[in-house]
Amino acid sequence: MQIPQMDIIKQLETYRLEHRIPQQELAKKLGVAFSTVNRWLNRKSKPSKIQAYHIEKLIRGGKKSGKSG
Repeated sequence: MQIPQMDIIKQLETYRLEHRIPQQELAKKLGVAFSTVNRWLNRKSKPSKIQAYHIEKLIRGGKKSGKSG
């Protein structure tokens, strides 16, 4: 089940805070620029469908393909 877009941003921010991850590191994990993550968290833009998919995957504990540990 897909998370609604506004909720996914809330969950992304919660995930970031709970794991003490700076926006820069979060951007790296998601394969996007820091400015992209910053715009999402400041509600200036919304993630695309593919970006939302990778956010969900990260939140649910999945690992980004091509990366180890």
